[in-house]
Amino acid sequence: MTNPIEKIRLSNPVHLLATGFGSGLSPWVPGTMGTLAAVPFYYLLVWMSPWALIAAIAIGSLVGIYLCGKTSSDMQVHDHGSIVWDEFVGFWITMSLVPTTDWQTVLAGFVIFRFFDMVKPWPISWLDKRVHGGFGIMLDDIVAGLMSMVALWLLHPYLLAI
Repeated sequence: MTNPIEKIRLSNPVHLLATGFGSGLSPWVPGTMGTLAAVPFYYLLVWMSPWALIAAIAIGSLVGIYLCGKTSSDMQVHDHGSIVWDEFVGFWITMSLVPTTDWQTVLAGFVIFRFFDMVKPWPISWLDKRVHGGFGIMLDDIVAGLMSMVALWLLHPYLLAI
């Protein structure tokens, strides 16, 4: 049996984006590496304007359905760990209610999003098991991002006190 990663071509723009510019190809914790790769893009987007972040979330979510679905199909594996575009969008959603560049908030958002993405509490786990294709790959991380966004928003005043 061949390794599905061998089917990835970073020269293919769809694969390049779906793997988070190659960050998802890390042999160690690819989802975490993908989320880490999303951080500089968050800083760029929030520096431009909060509207740029909102536009990136909307466009990234819609385009991500295609990117993740096509790459998954090319790899012939549903939601392979190397596909991390969904982590990019999920992290941006996490940060959307507290668009700030202070490192404590960004670190908290990173940790909270990774928690929800890895643990997959209900309804994330339910969606992950029942919704397939590119839409399913994106949906569970969008919901993890929404849950993380609320948690970060609730915790943000306490982070400022630290």
